[in-house]
Amino acid sequence: MKKYWLLAVIAMFFTACQESLEDKCERDAKDYTRKQCPAVIDSNTIIDSLTFERATHTIHYYYRLTGAADEEKLLNEIDAINTLKKSLKNATVVKTYKDAKYRFAYTYRSDKDPNKILLDVVFTDKDY
Repeated sequence: MKKYWLLAVIAMFFTACQESLEDKCERDAKDYTRKQCPAVIDSNTIIDSLTFERATHTIHYYYRLTGAADEEKLLNEIDAINTLKKSLKNATVVKTYKDAKYRFAYTYRSDKDPNKILLDVVFTDKDY
């Protein structure tokens, strides 16, 4: 009987120490922003931050567009929304979050006018 009680206590100890997916996502987003941001993605794109909105299970990427890309009409011409959607569908690095049906939001702001949002889109599990 003591064996079973000891096994139960050990099992409870290990499950109590595990981090929830929400906690992991929130921690990873904060760590990424603190350590990596702002970061140049390409010649016209800078990632400013990454956040996790726990209430809606949304991973939110905040970008800034510079130079030639800093135009709203260009994003429409290149079909940015469908490009982002395809990229998300193919992204294996966020598979755990996609399996949990998290939402993914992308906000692109103008570098010339930081108050101007050039693109703001949210994808749900039905999109990927």
